[in-house]
Amino acid sequence: MMKILFAGTPDVALPSLRLLAGDQEHFHVVAVLTRPDAPKGRGRRLEPSPVKAAALDLGIPVIEADPKGVDFVDRLRRTGAEYAAVVAYGQILKKPVLDAMPGGWYNLHFSLLPQWRGAAPVQRAIWSGETITGATVFRLTPGMDEGPILAQSTVEIGPHETSGQLLNRLAEDGSHLLAASLEALAEGRVLPVDQPHGAYEVARKVTSQDAHIRFDLPVFAPDRQIRACTPNPGAWCQVHEDGKGGSRVTQVKVLEAAPARPDQSGLPEGLRPGCLYMTKKHIWVGTSSAPLELLQVKAAGKKAMRAIDWARGARLENGAYCD
Repeated sequence: MMKILFAGTPDVALPSLRLLAGDQEHFHVVAVLTRPDAPKGRGRRLEPSPVKAAALDLGIPVIEADPKGVDFVDRLRRTGAEYAAVVAYGQILKKPVLDAMPGGWYNLHFSLLPQWRGAAPVQRAIWSGETITGATVFRLTPGMDEGPILAQSTVEIGPHETSGQLLNRLAEDGSHLLAASLEALAEGRVLPVDQPHGAYEVARKVTSQDAHIRFDLPVFAPDRQIRACTPNPGAWCQVHEDGKGGSRVTQVKVLEAAPARPDQSGLPEGLRPGCLYMTKKHIWVGTSSAPLELLQVKAAGKKAMRAIDWARGARLENGAYCD
């Protein structure tokens, strides 16, 4: 039985934690390493990470110490763990920490390494228009996502899939890949293989400013951008309208949209980029090619709703525009 230290923080790490903790024939999760409690919500109350909450429910000891702390390595050694499994922990681990685990640290990363090393591989894959991605289990080294690979699995990216939906799929599928890889490693049935050298795209973090939707591009571009930024950080634009009561500017998050299909009836012609056009059932925004239909939105201070219902409630008129 492998003695495992599990390191993770957000929801996407939960399938792996629960699978390893539940397989008591092969694994003993002796401790969980996670980020400290963080302030959340309007009240900014301290709340545990999803991984901490799950670990406490499972009766597993939790470590929230800073990996840069002077006694951190000693705390790891006192757990008795032989291997570490890492899923979205969110901290950089230096060489002394990596060396403290006799069997090594093994990370589940949501891309087909060496492509999309970095913080946001799922978002960047969708934004780039890729149709295939996957998960990789590799041994952590001091370089960012550069360690030797144990195993990989591939999945197709759905044509309308958001990063949140894809990440949830990969988290479930990847949990089995991680467990199988660790089991094979302990039994000597797999050896890590070095990643090929070369220049590869880095999946830098997607910021709120990155999520500002551009409608001056062909329709496929804002469609990918919206799907990549959903649910986090949330694709957004500003809606401008000149009416009887003066000018209004409203910030709106676009939760769901779809490019116009060539066979759709009632499509507006010559709609300029960013301009809105409404019918009884649809609300369209122009791009540099075909229109983009807005399906679900969330205006500032409002709940999420169908875009056409929001437009009616806001009394938008044709001539309003987004930027």
